[in-house]
Amino acid sequence: MIKFKDKDMQLLLAQVLRAGTIISISIVFIGGIFYLVRHGHSIANYKVFNGIPDFVQHPSGIIYGILNIKGQAIIQLGIVLLIATPIMRVVFSTIGFVLEKDYMYVAISLVVLSIIFFSMMTGRAG
Repeated sequence: MIKFKDKDMQLLLAQVLRAGTIISISIVFIGGIFYLVRHGHSIANYKVFNGIPDFVQHPSGIIYGILNIKGQAIIQLGIVLLIATPIMRVVFSTIGFVLEKDYMYVAISLVVLSIIFFSMMTGRAG
């Protein structure tokens, strides 16, 4: 059986956070470039608030926008990944606590994941 030490868990969590942040920032940057190439010449009308386009409000619309190389959809994907990064940290923490057989922290992590999941499904926070 592989020994899993606390230092190993901390290194893994640091790598998850670092990789998630770098990947999401890169995706947002690439989406920004595509957006500027398509819409950089447009003049903004600040008298009218247009809001977020419908296609970036749903996962299927984001995927469709990415396949059609729409900058706003690519930016939205980067933002979703940035939000998912700390959630992945909690998931990896839970796995680490299971490997360390620290069941009190496993229970706490599962409660945190349940709260996050409940909030995402119902749209309610705190």
